[in-house]
Amino acid sequence: METKQFKAESKRLLEMMIHSIYTHKEIFLRELISNASDAIDKLYFKSLTDDKVGLNKDDFAIWITVDKDSRILKISDNGIGMTEEELENNLGTIANSGSLKFKSENKLDDDNQIIGQFGVGFYSAFMVAKKVTVISKAYGSEKAYQWESKGVDGYTITETDKKNVGTEIILEILEDTEDESYSEFLEQYRIKSLIKKYSDYIRFPVKMEVTHSRPVEMSEEDKEAGKTPEYEEYIEVETLNSMTPLWKKNKTELKEEDYKHFYTEKFNDYSEPLRYAHVKNEGTANYNALLYIPAKAPFDFYSKEYEKGLQLYSNGVLIMDKCADLLPDYFSFVKGLVDSEDLSLNISREMLQHDRQLKAISKSIEKTINSELKKMLRNDREKYEEFWKAFGLQLKYGVYSDYGMNKEKLQDLLLFTSSKEKKLVTLEEYVTGMREEQKYIYYATGESVDRIEQLPQTELVKDNGFEILYLTENIDEFVVKTLMKYKEKEFKSVSAEDLGLENTEKQEEIKAKEEENADLLKELAESLDGKVAKVILSHRLKSHPVCLTSEGEISLEMEKVFNSMPTGQKITAQRVLEINPEHEIFTKLQSISTSGDRDKLGKYAKLLYSQALLIEGMAIENPVEFSNLICELM
Repeated sequence: METKQFKAESKRLLEMMIHSIYTHKEIFLRELISNASDAIDKLYFKSLTDDKVGLNKDDFAIWITVDKDSRILKISDNGIGMTEEELENNLGTIANSGSLKFKSENKLDDDNQIIGQFGVGFYSAFMVAKKVTVISKAYGSEKAYQWESKGVDGYTITETDKKNVGTEIILEILEDTEDESYSEFLEQYRIKSLIKKYSDYIRFPVKMEVTHSRPVEMSEEDKEAGKTPEYEEYIEVETLNSMTPLWKKNKTELKEEDYKHFYTEKFNDYSEPLRYAHVKNEGTANYNALLYIPAKAPFDFYSKEYEKGLQLYSNGVLIMDKCADLLPDYFSFVKGLVDSEDLSLNISREMLQHDRQLKAISKSIEKTINSELKKMLRNDREKYEEFWKAFGLQLKYGVYSDYGMNKEKLQDLLLFTSSKEKKLVTLEEYVTGMREEQKYIYYATGESVDRIEQLPQTELVKDNGFEILYLTENIDEFVVKTLMKYKEKEFKSVSAEDLGLENTEKQEEIKAKEEENADLLKELAESLDGKVAKVILSHRLKSHPVCLTSEGEISLEMEKVFNSMPTGQKITAQRVLEINPEHEIFTKLQSISTSGDRDKLGKYAKLLYSQALLIEGMAIENPVEFSNLICELM
């Protein structure tokens, strides 16, 4: 019996297949079942026009047989089979696909789900088997043939006996090693789990004889004697796959409970999703999808360990468990799946070519998610606010990241706490509620709503009856600075120098006072030894004596955020100490300055600066000095 050699390029490819192309060895079963499904598809296609086939769709099946003692795993089908020539061409030359040729010759459209079009998946069997035997009888042929190989050393083809049309693939599973347990592929529970994971939606039944055990019926005497029941084994034929994907059913067939049950079972979430979308898209991107918005964030969602992505299927066969390319980072909380017949798969089906089709699907999915979130915001505010608590931070990151490239897509999904009734509002709601004379969207930053409420800087804006957005998360100020404007309304911090609220007459009065007290203000600044850029009289303070603001792009809140990062770098905002010219403390400072007591004036400056830091939620540098100054000056 002559051993034939693989062609040189095929031999090299086979070595790659065995050692590196596939990420997980378990993929072999998916590939062999997909090939069996292809073979059945071909014969089923012929049966539609050829009565001699003698089979209808219900007669077709794929069988899995396990013999643990002999370490044999067999995959059988009653599909179209292969002739000697086809065995030579399809299995002797790697990457020569019989399925692709069949689809081309018969001019099949995408409704005919020939899965294995790349002619390589069969060789994944050598990752787990020391010998692979293929026995096949082609439809319309009287003879059957056996193809046999132990891998890169070559293969043989001989005539053999086989009664029925179809193909059997017999794998002699490798022995276990220190690093690999191949015996798992001889366990019934493992076979069942792999079929459920990868091949659950193959459209022909995948069957296996499964061994179960049951208690032997006991006599009454044995029961009364408390004897332990004995168990007997029995074999039952089980269909291991569900065959019909939920997402390929008509929406009219399905109830809300069907979608929710599928989600909790498929994605191992105890909580029902807040929203789902069943998508059937045709046009530039052809695909079916089920998309879910979870109610709660996974424990590792905001960590580096979290893996985003949708499950990706091709004709019901799982290709990737988490295809990150289908989701932008800001929608990484979405769970679900996409099934498309149009994807360009590479030889392992595990990695996708970054082609136009994938990008088209991704873009379409993104639009769908955005639309569903807006519908939830518009029609079910309570649910949307629940979603926002879990995933709002991710949307904010989306606005800020990539230099604000996606801000226009996401800005209408943002929520911020408002000074009015302390409720969450959208930017649209804020702008719609603005008074005619209001120029800006005002915001204030702080650790909490309660802390912001007490900030002296908010007094002037509130006295004018204008709404303030309270920014309580570290990223918030970066987000509004990235947005810059919303519907032509500029964002303005309550700590900004020009709030657009100042009374011209009042401003002139304060300016005159600053000129009169220029020496005092300069002396106060010098006493603080570079801690502030300057000391000024405030136009924003009403009842409070003092506050701290900043000049330039870096705000005090940004300083806190940057300095809390584990980079070791420290950033300091250009601090400005503002003093209320109407407060009695300013009269006191004038009196001390007139007396010429520079030392006492310096102590007051330090005390006021520390007070402003505390109001701002920032640490004071020397608590002991602060405490002593209070006691001394009291």
